[in-house]
Formats: sequence, C-alpha cells, structure tokens
Amino acid sequence: MRALKKARKLIERNPSKPAAKILSALVVALESEEPFKLADLYQLDYDNFGLALELLAEWRLDRYYSSKAVLLDISMQLGRLQEEQTGPAADGSAAQA
Repeated sequence: MRALKKARKLIERNPSKPAAKILSALVVALESEEPFKLADLYQLDYDNFGLALELLAEWRLDRYYSSKAVLLDISMQLGRLQEEQTGPAADGSAAQA
C-alpha cells in the first residue's frame, strides 16, 4: 500500500491521535509549501516516522497523484476541526476572565 493511502487511513481512523495530527500537518505544509517543524517528526513512533519519510518520498515523486488530493482534503479537515475546538475554548475563557 502506498504511503499516501496509509497516511489517509491512519488519519481517518484516529484523527485525535498525535500521529494523525503530525502527519496531517506535514501534508498541509507540503501542499501549501509552508514551513513544517521537523522536530515534530521525532514525536512519532518508529513505524509512523517511517511512514512520514515514505510520504515525503512519494510526495516528491507524485506531485499530481489523485490519492494526494484525498489525503490533503482529510488533513485540511482535521486542521479546521482542531481550530474550531481550540477557538471557542480560548474565546470562552477570555470572556469569563
């Protein structure tokens, strides 16, 4: 199975796990050509670190591969979900202070 598909499945199955968040942030950074903190990769266990490296290699080779679009969409959805979850909590606590 290709790394793109493995990463997508991991993110879909466990969106709240740190590995899913790190891999989705990596995908968004690759697509948007924004910086990504490489130190975050060291938080991954050995298998997911290997998956991240495979993902980088495939991304480099398959810039326009269709699976990438699906993975990017899932990763961006997770990013928006995280923003929504942290946004109201931050606003609510500031309003109460």
